[in-house]
Formats: sequence, C-alpha cells, structure tokens
Amino acid sequence: MTLTDYLINAVFLVVVLRQARERRLDTRSIIAPLALVVFVATHYVHSIPTAGSDLVLAGSLTLLGLTLGVICGYATHVRADADATRYARVGPLAAVLLLAGISSRLVFVFALEHGAGPAIRDFSIVHHISAAAWPLALVSMALCEVTARLVIVHVRGQRLSPRPAARTTLSGSPA
Repeated sequence: MTLTDYLINAVFLVVVLRQARERRLDTRSIIAPLALVVFVATHYVHSIPTAGSDLVLAGSLTLLGLTLGVICGYATHVRADADATRYARVGPLAAVLLLAGISSRLVFVFALEHGAGPAIRDFSIVHHISAAAWPLALVSMALCEVTARLVIVHVRGQRLSPRPAARTTLSGSPA
C-alpha cells in the first residue's frame, strides 16, 4: 500500500471517530462522507469488469456493505431538539461495524501485499475473478455502506418531531 492508501484509510477512521460525538444532520454531514467515497472510487476503480465471476464478487461485497450500512443506520442515535434541529451520534454497534468494514478492506489489501497474494490469486483463478474485480468490489462495499447509513440516518432524522422545550415556572425551575 502506498502512503496515499494509508492516508485515505486514516481519513475514513477519523470520520468514524468524529461521528462518535453528536453532530448536526445537515447538508455538510451528507456531502463530506459522500465526497470522500467518490474520491476513493475514482482513485481505485478504473473499469467495471464483467468476466467470469467478477460481478458476483462485486455484488456480494456490495450486498455486505449495504447490510452493514443499514444496520449502522439504525444503530446510530438520532434526536431532534426543541427548534427542530436534528442530531446524530454513532452508537457502539454502529461504530464497531463501521470500523469492521474499514478494517476488513484495509486488512485485505495489507494481506494481499504481505504474503497472501498467491492464495488470493489462486482463489481468483479457481473462481474466475479478475484482478480488476477486487478494487471494484471493495469500493462498492464502502460506497453502499456509507450511502445506506447516511440515507437511513437522515431519513430517521427528518421523521423526528421536535422535542418540546421544558416548561419553567416563574421561579425558573422546570415545571
């Protein structure tokens, strides 16, 4: 892996860790993660291979990413305050699954370059998977994981009713 690869993964980890703090659900909370995924997609995916089992691999990892994203979307805490501002914070399960998704991709590439290359090559040959299918599958997994989580969290946020402000008495204490 190049320094750029490590930096990209570090940014993904920082994005997840940053979401452990409650943040406002707004346009920026959608655009920033999607921009990062689009950057990664254009950096790693140069073709859409369709030979052999390439699409099966891509579809399988895309489905895995979608599943992780949906679970993470529902495992993220979402609330609305009195002025209808929506907030989200990654829950423990969502954090673990997001980190598992990122780590699995990172470990795969690290293993590929540090001794597992021949085994992955043999697996790919036996199952008719081209070398170009792996980046597509891994990026599709990440794209679906991030997108599904974002959509679910934002839809959940939009469905929330604003929390009524606490009533106070003349003495200033809550009623």
